Amino acid sequence: MSSYQSGHGGQSRGGVWIQHVGHSDNQGQGSASQYSANKLEEQMSELALQPAAPPENMVGTGKTKFLHRPGKGTRGRKVVVRANHFLVQLSGKELHHYDVTIIPTVTSRGTNREVMRALVKVYGHSNLEGRLPVYDGRKSLYTAGPLPFESRRFEVSLADEDQFLRERVFKVEIKHVGSADLRYLEAFLMGGQPDAPQGVIQALDIVLGEHPSSSNSIIPVGRSFFSDSFGSHKLGDGLDSWRGFYKSLRPTQMGLSLNVNTLSTAFVVSTLVSEFVSKLIGKNLNNSRLTNADIMKMKRVLKGIKVEVTHRGATRRKYRISGLTTVATRDLTFTCDELGTKKLVDYFREVYQHNIRFLDLPCLEVGSNPKRPIYLPMEVCMIVKGQRYEKKLNENQKTNLLRATCQKPVDRENNIIKILRDNNYSEDTFAIEFGLTVSRQPTTIESRVLPPPLLKYHETGVQKDCMPRFGAWNMNDKKLVNGGKVNFWYCISFSPNFTPNDARWFCKELGDMCRVSGMEFAERPILPPIVAAGDRLETLLKSRYREAVSALRDRPDKLPDLLIAILPDNNGNLYSNLKRICETEIGLVTQCCLTKKVVRANPVYLSNLALKINVKVGGRNTVLADAITRRVPVVSREPTIIFGADVSHPPPGEDGNPSIAAVVASQDWPEMTTYLGTSRTQKHRQEIIFHLSEMVKNLLVSFRRKTNLEPKKIIFFRDGVSEGQFQRVLHYEISAIRNACKQLRADYVPSITFIVVQKRHHTRLFPTDNRSMDRSGNILPGTVVDTKICHPIEFDFYLCSHAGIQGTSRPAHYRVLWDDNGFSADELQTLTYYLCYINARCTRSVSIVAPTYYAHHFASRSSSYLEPGDLGSFVAGSSASRDEASSAMIKQLPALKDNVKEVMFYC
Repeated sequence: MSSYQSGHGGQSRGGVWIQHVGHSDNQGQGSASQYSANKLEEQMSELALQPAAPPENMVGTGKTKFLHRPGKGTRGRKVVVRANHFLVQLSGKELHHYDVTIIPTVTSRGTNREVMRALVKVYGHSNLEGRLPVYDGRKSLYTAGPLPFESRRFEVSLADEDQFLRERVFKVEIKHVGSADLRYLEAFLMGGQPDAPQGVIQALDIVLGEHPSSSNSIIPVGRSFFSDSFGSHKLGDGLDSWRGFYKSLRPTQMGLSLNVNTLSTAFVVSTLVSEFVSKLIGKNLNNSRLTNADIMKMKRVLKGIKVEVTHRGATRRKYRISGLTTVATRDLTFTCDELGTKKLVDYFREVYQHNIRFLDLPCLEVGSNPKRPIYLPMEVCMIVKGQRYEKKLNENQKTNLLRATCQKPVDRENNIIKILRDNNYSEDTFAIEFGLTVSRQPTTIESRVLPPPLLKYHETGVQKDCMPRFGAWNMNDKKLVNGGKVNFWYCISFSPNFTPNDARWFCKELGDMCRVSGMEFAERPILPPIVAAGDRLETLLKSRYREAVSALRDRPDKLPDLLIAILPDNNGNLYSNLKRICETEIGLVTQCCLTKKVVRANPVYLSNLALKINVKVGGRNTVLADAITRRVPVVSREPTIIFGADVSHPPPGEDGNPSIAAVVASQDWPEMTTYLGTSRTQKHRQEIIFHLSEMVKNLLVSFRRKTNLEPKKIIFFRDGVSEGQFQRVLHYEISAIRNACKQLRADYVPSITFIVVQKRHHTRLFPTDNRSMDRSGNILPGTVVDTKICHPIEFDFYLCSHAGIQGTSRPAHYRVLWDDNGFSADELQTLTYYLCYINARCTRSVSIVAPTYYAHHFASRSSSYLEPGDLGSFVAGSSASRDEASSAMIKQLPALKDNVKEVMFYC
């Protein structure tokens, strides 16, 4: 018996709703999907890639094949934790899927939902026979049981918010698409079916979100829901943060689970636009002169915001801002048929008896016709409440948002339980209609705490090795395992209140710490420290570098090793510009320090700077003791290279900028401590790493050159991939890695393990007693979970590798998509945890494996090197020879197209 039935006798497709033959709308959706797949195939063909053959322990049918869990881990001390997952019971009702077409087409989900609510209100007890449907706001409508028709058209009317006192008529067509038996989902959750019925899970997810989506006071954003009634917090510059909650149904080992979390996001304050821009630019509009920068900032922030007019009495017509006028309000004129050419100021005084106050402000351009915009003074426009702000926040707003979202674990858990209580799913009419019962108790899990790795330091130190406690350690009585050399250095202070004598004192303290830590650090600089402004940065840096080179004229084989730069606390783009000039044009290692940290210069801060400087000049801070003794699971048996990869996207509003793909790889074995990186620009918001084959090939060549070994195993940690992209990553990126190996040698086929690292998920783990809790109230570093809330079939686990400092720790979610190396659960979990302790930039375990941490850092840094539209290539290393560092200059590579650059970068 098929798990899906269609009115036209369609066949089951493993978790996909069966379509009616000839249904144009769904065919269109399928065509779009097919187009995306075809484009991917074309790209693979262009790069001579073929899909890789799957390992034997893969599950799934068709193209979707993900790795079967090899078993569950047993290593570590057992502790009990709670998760913000709530068990959902199913009643076995039959779901029916309907396609919705609304004419005229509306892009707003909110308007579409209003149309559907109006339809249910008018026709619910007649044409729908009392069924209570749920709707996703776009094309899909679901019911618990069939409607009494295969296809029907309806007509409904809504008040038009943009045209006061007018009604807007909509024609709605509802067509039956298919049905699904929930027993198929239950079989999958029990491990009896290989494919997840994502369509069914998505439908049930919409059911549990229908009630808050129907509320006028709650703003739905994807799977999240926000309201100022839940709590708000001022972010500054006309923005507030609203509290909300996230909810998502997930298939897990214990059954269907509702994942609920608290969160906050930025909303535009509902106020007059004139008051908003006053806060935005930080000026009193009555007596301040606007600059071009003020106008550009206003234009960037205001575009797309919806406003309603206040100067027409009860007629509160709404518009969306499309731009600003190029002239001030006092000089603005317009032409109309009745009045001819008229000054806007006179028009508002004569027609609306309104004297415009802010004559130096530009007017808003609104309306649907860009050729004939409507001009509105800012002071007569009120920002419509409930608009999420999706553009980039400034640093102050980011800080305030973090404060608003930061909650202690016990507070977050209590707030989540309160959300469940307030949502009251036991009385939710939609949940009842579809037969869903949601537990009010969070899931209790038996987890394990993995032991930390032993870290090796230099034999000349008092402490030759170190066992971290609670994810942290320090450099007291220890020396760097490989100390670097800084023979020639100089200092520039860009802080006007930090004198040359202050800089001289700070550099002495820093040099002493570097020497105590085991580095060779010259006591005297090659140039005396200076204080300089940052307005002519490039000229200053290059002239000072030439002076430093000139000071070494008796040593023509030597170049400056290090620039110590002291920056103001609020330095704008000074930091990124300094890094770009020094790392891509001069070829000079830099260490930047903020004034507020420098003035104190406490030992912890100096020690942290010493760690960073050491790896930048070619040293190594520490290594895993088990790596030296060849006891790290799997990877110590034979030469192994470990990759980390990430793609960094430009912030919202910067649509012209490319995305940056970065890949790093270990360059030593068996230590796996030194990493080299390469980065490329690619199309805006493209997540798949298009040039991965070439990037991997270059890093494999570098590994061979540095170690004189050929890797037999490749461990690839991939950051930034959502679940919906797993198929494409599996299909394309593993093939790209294989292709890179074949380019080196036709018969070179190392075994590959490909792991996706997910940080942006909403699962949180909470301690239940002192045995599972650290000093911050969070779960302990090393807590690993691979039962209950994990996937029913596939190989995944949650690992909290870091110690909580403030707020609630977020465990990383690791999903294994491919494994030729045959890792057991214990082996991979141990390796992953160990790799969180080798980050060279601090003496703490980090929240994700160090290779992906480096890749993320490298991608973010690389974005500051390129102008919009550039196509660039960078090569970088966390440790490198002086010959490599001296060649870190911009070079044109004629074999590559467009503006291509090659630089040396230090992780």
